[in-house]
Amino acid sequence: MEPSKPEIAYEFPGMLRIYKDGRVERLMGTDFVPASTDLKTGVMSKDIKILSEFDLSARLFLPKLTKPNQKLPLVIYFHGGGFCVGSPFTSRYNSYLNAIVAEANIVAVSVSYRLAPENPLPAAYEDARAALQWIGSHCGNVSGPEAWLNEHVDFERVFLAGLSAGANIVHNLAIAAGEVNFGLKVGILGVVLEHPYFWGSNPIGSEAHLDLNMKALVDRLWPLVCPYSPDNDDPQVNPVAKGAPSLVGLGCKRVLVCVAEKDMLRDRGWLYYEALGRSGWKGSLEIKETEGEDHAFYLNDLESEKAKDLIKHLAAFYNNKDMPTLI
Repeated sequence: MEPSKPEIAYEFPGMLRIYKDGRVERLMGTDFVPASTDLKTGVMSKDIKILSEFDLSARLFLPKLTKPNQKLPLVIYFHGGGFCVGSPFTSRYNSYLNAIVAEANIVAVSVSYRLAPENPLPAAYEDARAALQWIGSHCGNVSGPEAWLNEHVDFERVFLAGLSAGANIVHNLAIAAGEVNFGLKVGILGVVLEHPYFWGSNPIGSEAHLDLNMKALVDRLWPLVCPYSPDNDDPQVNPVAKGAPSLVGLGCKRVLVCVAEKDMLRDRGWLYYEALGRSGWKGSLEIKETEGEDHAFYLNDLESEKAKDLIKHLAAFYNNKDMPTLI
């Protein structure tokens, strides 16, 4: 008699499968490429430990330097994957960070936060805060434990950036950074939200026309990763929900929201952009939409013209070029 197959409790096709016996199977974002010097761009990378308690680590990227002790903008990056899959050490994110670091001539720290469902939220938010505080220990008159940050970062130009769930982390970190008692040692100049994962109980825009099975999958994702507050109108996933913290308190000076025309999360990105513009927040605000593309398209082909265009746009943002006037 053949043994029975394990029963599936939850499945997000192509991404994650959870069995009733508790086993978690990740269907993407599990490959590993070592840190190295990228032959194409000359970008160097190395893996660093931030916090031993939770095995919090990151991959640090340094561009090809034109002079010693050159001070460059710093981007603290958070990968996507629905809070469930992915890491900075996969080929897709490693290649993307190499590309953006080379194009923008910046230093980047790509953070490996804990993943749900084994480590449900707020674990990822806690890791993001810990990473930011650790990076802050390198600014001022006291040197931190990482030489690349001490020697090559301009701490007047620090940015947060992330894709999808990573963009969600960036928003929540920027909200926290705007609180008086946050105790941040380094200021955040700007944030980039790449195809941000925001959602809500009530459909908006094109969400009303989504395939019902796909909508049901997305509706179930937040309760899976955040069981302590499973409502899709939790302010952490719906920043414009009733009772959400006012966006006027966002703790940065510049914001760039990136969306893609065919992405089911597109309208949430636009809604965030419009709500921030109306909030009274006194910063520089910009949105960039890529036509004809879907969620995270650039990770699939960094050599495509639209991917190159987006990377150039991000590089200009990080280097203060062609910014719109203050709203």
